[in-house]
Amino acid sequence: MNESEIRTVVLATLLSIAPEAETDELRSERPLRNQVDLDSMDWLNFLLGLHERLKVDIPEADYRKLVTLDDVVAYLKTKL
Repeated sequence: MNESEIRTVVLATLLSIAPEAETDELRSERPLRNQVDLDSMDWLNFLLGLHERLKVDIPEADYRKLVTLDDVVAYLKTKL
């Protein structure tokens, strides 16, 4: 799976948690949770959604590495 495909899955997963998110306006280098106003439970559901869609384990210890959209995509790319 290439980076573009991963980004598409990440954004689709994000929209399933926050349907009001304007994904076209997201800045890849800014904290994702702040841009979409996700609380901790929404963020956990987002990460679990990525796990379900991509069959990638995301250990809790790695959550702090996943801050920006670019971080999430790069992390998943190493796991796929």
